[in-house]
Amino acid sequence: MARESLIRCRVSNEVKRLLHTIAAQRQITESALIRQLIEAMVQMVTRTEIADGAASNRVVRDARLYVRLAPEDRILLSDRARARGMPSATYVSVLVRSHLRNLAPLPEEELLALKRSVAELGAIGRNLSQITRTTNQGANPAGPGREDLKSMLRVAEGLRDHVKALLRANQVSWEQGHAATTP
Repeated sequence: MARESLIRCRVSNEVKRLLHTIAAQRQITESALIRQLIEAMVQMVTRTEIADGAASNRVVRDARLYVRLAPEDRILLSDRARARGMPSATYVSVLVRSHLRNLAPLPEEELLALKRSVAELGAIGRNLSQITRTTNQGANPAGPGREDLKSMLRVAEGLRDHVKALLRANQVSWEQGHAATTP
């Protein structure tokens, strides 16, 4: 087994808090997030570039793209990015990536809400499976009664409708440029 090396550094409390938040959103540890960031950066620099000493200039130039915008377009960009709770550069990056890869962009907040909804639906599904299994074995399930089952069905239907509305609002938002209000 290869021995791993340890890298340590100090960061401000704000950077630490942001790192913790990002890691939590991605459902990984802070160490795993830092490792991913380091590995991504190292992959940007090939070994021959490091050997040539050319990496320092080339990586920085390749990593950034500068775009000039008319003042009124810059205002629109800022407004639209703010409506999604993201920096302007991130918003532009998401738009370009979604266009190039033909993806429908989904902001982090909305993605987390969908993941929570899926987890809730999974829990309801497991409960219903246990009840069904017990009933099929001939036992009288000591669990939720008819009203409880109706409540679970209402929750599942509510989650379904919420997810549909979230996806519809997301699509409309990206087409119109501002977060849409739910009908």
